[in-house]
Amino acid sequence: MRTGNEPVTARSPLRLRFWLSLWGLVWAAGGAAAFSLAARTGWAAACAALALVAAVDLAVVVRHMHQGPHYQPGPDVPPYEPPRSR
Repeated sequence: MRTGNEPVTARSPLRLRFWLSLWGLVWAAGGAAAFSLAARTGWAAACAALALVAAVDLAVVVRHMHQGPHYQPGPDVPPYEPPRSR
């Protein structure tokens, strides 16, 4: 059941997700480059695909960060009623 203080205590995971995506992108791109130089095409392709996933996730996170905060009900909004059994 909702207590009514969620907007006050809520934390956004976007900054953490941004840094983890950036970290993954750097390592995956570095792995793709290293495996390409070592002539390991399968591993290079896997790392390149992982780098692509990290880049897309990074773009989504940046887009969400630029959108800014969304509406959250204030402390004057009462908690939700629990569902009634039928």
